[in-house]
Amino acid sequence: MTAELATLIDFIRYGASRFNAAGLTFGHGHDNALDEATQLVLHSLHLPHDIGPAYGQARLTAEEKDAILGLFQRRIDERVPACYLTGEAWFAGLSFKSDARALVPRSPIAEQIEAGFEPWLAGRPVARALDVCTGSGCIAIAMAHYNPQWEVTGVDISDEALALAVENRERLHAANVRLLHSDLFSALDGETFDLIVTNPPYVTNAQTDALPPEYAHEPDLGLRAGDDGLDLALRILRDAPAHLSEHGLLICEVGESEADLVRLLPEVPFAWIEFRVGQMGVFAIDRADLVAHHARIRTLADAR
Repeated sequence: MTAELATLIDFIRYGASRFNAAGLTFGHGHDNALDEATQLVLHSLHLPHDIGPAYGQARLTAEEKDAILGLFQRRIDERVPACYLTGEAWFAGLSFKSDARALVPRSPIAEQIEAGFEPWLAGRPVARALDVCTGSGCIAIAMAHYNPQWEVTGVDISDEALALAVENRERLHAANVRLLHSDLFSALDGETFDLIVTNPPYVTNAQTDALPPEYAHEPDLGLRAGDDGLDLALRILRDAPAHLSEHGLLICEVGESEADLVRLLPEVPFAWIEFRVGQMGVFAIDRADLVAHHARIRTLADAR
């Protein structure tokens, strides 16, 4: 079989066909078999992700073929996300180390980071920014990369995730990022920020239990968030005003739990962000609006 597969493009096509035939699930950086096969082939050959199409006809050695087929087989047999096999995930145009200590970076918030959080910031200045539930550190580090004048803090309750975030901070030379162990805002008494960005766990218990095998390789702590997926989001909404400056802004991702959040808090003026691919369950809200509806938010959060 390997004699019939000769070129780089042969192996990409073959991998995509094998992945589709095996019924793999895609959702960790790529949404289709062809892109994942490309990622694994280029990684195995130590080639950049943006290599030109002319290299598609490059012929592979027997050793290179064996290495690629080994990665393909692991992806199929073990259902490991491709980013864990390569140890790398791209987020907001940056290369992050990725492994099972934290979720694979994939938030649509990357698009907002590259856009400078406009029009939601509306030109208001940011001196200090906070990433709650930082995981691999991708959001905090990307914010710091594109805004070197900002002081950025990333917090997480997982020591393993924070260790990975530290490695990514060093990898991307993000000297303006501080990383802290914290249960949401617990380690931030008295600190305020002009911008808080968060991608907390928001998958319901039922959804988490039913996820495809690929997601079992990710930490459950980064996914599961109660019966409606809002256990952490409501706590963040409750406590964020105390950590936002007077004209501060909160941006939060709740994914498919958007409908439940709107049902619970229909009076709160969440601004749901439209991305290039449409709405993705990410909202922006000013501190003033959180303060105005704090009593109702606190009642819901305290009941969790």
